[in-house]
Amino acid sequence: MEESQDSAINTSLEFRQLNPVSKKAMYVKKLIVIAFFALICIPIAVFADRVDFTMYLRIASLAVFAAVLVYCLVSPQIFYRYYRYRMDDDCIEVRRGVIIRSHFLVPVERIHQVQVDKGPILRKFGLASVTVTTAGGIANLEYLDEPIAEDIAQNLNEKIIKMLKARE
Repeated sequence: MEESQDSAINTSLEFRQLNPVSKKAMYVKKLIVIAFFALICIPIAVFADRVDFTMYLRIASLAVFAAVLVYCLVSPQIFYRYYRYRMDDDCIEVRRGVIIRSHFLVPVERIHQVQVDKGPILRKFGLASVTVTTAGGIANLEYLDEPIAEDIAQNLNEKIIKMLKARE
């Protein structure tokens, strides 16, 4: 998915989709969640015979683990399918969600801070996230190709500086 800088910070009305490699990063993150829940739920199910309500504790811990397992295996595909973002001269728009679908619209004039985040998993796959902070909250553009994330952050910072200079 090679793109020029102009298309990376696409100023058209077209929504952009994530690079398919982002699904791999999502699955790695979800595998960590599965491992964490396995470390909690499986020992509870195995050693539940030391308490009076053994059967209920086993069923509950295995049910929680099964629910987390199913969610972690299914959610990256759904997240990837429905995640869309676009940026124009006036705003950033993000549509996302697995169970609850969200639609964020952030006016560029309200942006206070732009930050590029690259954790170890994202770095391994050449991805990054852009966090945009406004007075009303935070919006994230997640799982972007690293060069695209850097271009978006740079473009937004330039717009913010221009608006600040225009106000003076």
